[in-house]
Amino acid sequence: MDKIIRILVVEDDNDINQLLCKILKKSGYSPQAAYSGTEAMIYLERQEWDMVLLDLMLPGLSGEELLMKINEQSSIPVIVISAKEEKQTKVATLRIGADDYITKPFDIEEVSARIDSHLRRYSRLASIVPSHLVKYKNISLDKDTKLVTINQIEVILTAIEFAILELFISYPKKVFSKANLFESVWGETFVGGDNTINVHISNLRNKLSKANPEMDYIETLWGMGYRLK
Repeated sequence: MDKIIRILVVEDDNDINQLLCKILKKSGYSPQAAYSGTEAMIYLERQEWDMVLLDLMLPGLSGEELLMKINEQSSIPVIVISAKEEKQTKVATLRIGADDYITKPFDIEEVSARIDSHLRRYSRLASIVPSHLVKYKNISLDKDTKLVTINQIEVILTAIEFAILELFISYPKKVFSKANLFESVWGETFVGGDNTINVHISNLRNKLSKANPEMDYIETLWGMGYRLK
């Protein structure tokens, strides 16, 4: 079965949003309309996307702010479609992470061709990423060499800390209870009343925070467990 290509269309103008969704459906893709930056963030947190079509002038979270958040969390292609024609705006938007910039009013055939082109390129790049290399936001974890880096800065972890981080990154949206973590990492039955997991999670948090103080990677859900933030 062919993979469903999901594309998030972030555009507050209803007519333009529906037109873009129509173009995507005609090409065999699965679009999802979002009409504000805030609504788009909800969709981005709920599931994985193959591409984002992004307007800049949005209610709530601006297109530029949304673009930076997307690039913090993934490497999916983002095509900006905006009425802003200034060269300075285009250059600045490309510098903060946009893969392409299309000016309104746009040609339907050109938009369709650019979408296809970026998806092909992204698919080729994704296919050559080694299976032993996993990523989350700006964390890169190599299962073979046991090397962990954040923004190219090496993070020295113990074997247990590495195993916990690898488990989190392998299931980025899963909430792990203490029992889940203990049984997955230590391979033993969790009996409770042990502070071991708390200590390892705290140490792991501190090491990740030292490499990038601006981001908190692990979230504690009281009474439930832990997951990547």
